Amino acid sequence: MRARFVNQRMFMVLVNLRNRLLYARTWYYRTMYGMDISPDVRISLKARIDKTNPKGLSIGEKTMVAFDAIILSHDFASRRHAAKTRIGKHCFIGCASIIMPNVTIGDEVIVAAGSVVTKDVPSNSIVAGNPAKIIKSDIHTVEYGMIAE
Repeated sequence: MRARFVNQRMFMVLVNLRNRLLYARTWYYRTMYGMDISPDVRISLKARIDKTNPKGLSIGEKTMVAFDAIILSHDFASRRHAAKTRIGKHCFIGCASIIMPNVTIGDEVIVAAGSVVTKDVPSNSIVAGNPAKIIKSDIHTVEYGMIAE
């Protein structure tokens, strides 16, 4: 029984350390790059955030960006270096999804894994696919894009 308690305690220490690293990373993005990211946003250490146009990115409170997600805020091909990419609050950006530049994602949106978001997404919806299409509307999420019961 004692070994289980020690293992559980060690796990919680590691979770707290990871949360501090995630907070430090968003602080770094806000402070050094000038990105408009809420302090309680969680961005996976393996997610890729475009630093070419850092002031063109905005992420709302209690949003989660999963591993291997890519969020772009500039478009070199069309010479739109001042693109604005906005992600609302209480959203979840799934693993390996790509958010293209000049896209606005509303509040309480879930972007499914592997989706490529090329157009604006209205609030309270789930999008999936390449290109991403709305598969469900009128959903409600709580913090970090978890669906409310």
